[in-house]
Parts: sequence; C-alpha cells; structure tokens
Amino acid sequence: MTMREETSAAEEATRRLRGDVLCLTLAPGEAVTERSLETTYGVSRTVVRQALTQMIYEGLVQRTQRGYVVAPFDFDELRELFAYRDVVEEAGVRLACQLAEVSELDAIQAEIDAGLREFTPEGWMEIGLDFHVRVAGLSRNRFLQAAVQEVTTRTIRARWLAISAGSGSQVTHDEHTEILRRIRLKDEDGAAEAVRAHAREVHEQVRTAIEASRRFLGRRSVVGSCS
Repeated sequence: MTMREETSAAEEATRRLRGDVLCLTLAPGEAVTERSLETTYGVSRTVVRQALTQMIYEGLVQRTQRGYVVAPFDFDELRELFAYRDVVEEAGVRLACQLAEVSELDAIQAEIDAGLREFTPEGWMEIGLDFHVRVAGLSRNRFLQAAVQEVTTRTIRARWLAISAGSGSQVTHDEHTEILRRIRLKDEDGAAEAVRAHAREVHEQVRTAIEASRRFLGRRSVVGSCS
C-alpha cells in the first residue's frame, strides 16, 4: 500500500469509526480492540491505530490500560467545555462585529437557511458546528477560530444525540440568525449575549438528551453529575 492509499484508508476508517460512535453502534463505555476494528473495517492494524488516534483527539475514544473504550458521556467535562466555549466565542463574536463583511454574513445565513429547508440530522449537525467555526473565523484570529473548532469537536457526539432526538432545529436556526443579525448591527454586547443564550440552550438540550439515553445505554455510558 502506498502512502497515499494508506492515508485514504485511514480517513475512511476514521469516518466509519466516528459514524459508529456517533450513532451509538459502538455505545458509550463499550470496550473496543484493534483486532475487532481491523475485522469490521477490513483495514490494517496501522490504519486502525491512526483512526483511533484521531478519535481520541476528538474525545470519542479513550485509551485505557487494557486497550480502548468508547468515551462515556461526561457531564463534568461538558460543563467545563461550555464554560470555555462562552469565553472564546464571546471574544470571537466581538471581533466579528468589528471586522466581518456583509458578503461573509450573507453566505453563512444562506447556508443555515438551506440546512433548515433540507433538514437531516447529519446535515444539520455539520452545518451547526461549522456555523460556530465560521463565525469565529470572522474575528480574523486563527487562535480563536482553532479554539472554537476544538470545543465544537469535543462536544460533537453529545450534540449529535440531541439533534437525532429532534431537539429544536427551528430554535437553533433562529438563534444562529440572531447572532448574525447582531454582528451585522456591530452590536458587540448584543452579539455576545446572543452567543451565550444559544450556548445555554444547546447545553440544556444536550443534558436532557444524555439523561434520556442513560436508560437504554446503561450505567457505564454516563459519568459525572448532571446537576
């Protein structure tokens, strides 16, 4: 296998592994082995290890002394992530109010409008997560954008669970639209509050979805306190 072929195989294995974790084919708390993934995805041990490394980075898999385990939902981690998100997104949106161009805001609005008209859980999740990264990009600060990218990546599975349960696609669209409206007005305080309000709504959707899933996923699926 050439290097290019191996890279392509690793990307495909990562995509499949991520999908299996997100849709709960591989449940939170479930042990996984390199050998079982080799068999499931029909790839080499090296490719499997590359996919697992990426999943560890995304917070979807954890390394243990005995191997690997699908990361349980962690209420404590989620609280910290959303607190961190408040800080970096507010900084980004305030700069966006100063620096964003109308054409950039129009493009983002068109994308979220299309996502609402052609709703699927997969597409909505991708657009929703990309929205936050693109708005952070309007700050013209690569480090703020990278921080928002990291925090959205780390919450991707919990957000997927909430969206798959049908949690508020119209509400999310309206909240995203309000953030863009405030940026258009160059209203830094209003945009910052809109971002915080949206994050609170998402955090509550996620918390509720995880609590509901605990009943069928089992006690190993969730750690930490939801209070």
